[in-house]
Amino acid sequence: MAQHVGHFVIAIERVEGYEFRVRFDKEQYAELHADEPAPLGHDSAPNAARLLAAAIGNCLSASLVFCASKSKTGLADLTSEVRVELVRNENKRLRIGQVNVTLKPVLTGSASLDACLDVFEDFCVVTESVREGIDVQVGVEVTRRE
Repeated sequence: MAQHVGHFVIAIERVEGYEFRVRFDKEQYAELHADEPAPLGHDSAPNAARLLAAAIGNCLSASLVFCASKSKTGLADLTSEVRVELVRNENKRLRIGQVNVTLKPVLTGSASLDACLDVFEDFCVVTESVREGIDVQVGVEVTRRE
């Protein structure tokens, strides 16, 4: 069983329609907006699928940078691309079918990432959690206005 080591809480508030404001648990973090593409929303901000893709790509990128730093690899730069395949399940519901991440490191001199290639993914909190499946509990607390 996994050992609990901490938690964080973010707040999400509906702006209008399908647009939401996300407020993080630290003052120094800028709020983020999310929206759904048309025909539901106005496509004014990324939707949840795009935010998940960004989280996966960012986490893998950071893990590779961390490993390169620890192994003193000459990493000059890194860009990454995340390609998300959308599918419909047997109930015709839209789902993320696959996420393909391509990391494009730029190394200096004779540097090598060989020491990192077998381990960096294992340290990516988001990607490994998604791969294993995350237990998501959902509650609904209804309030009424008169």
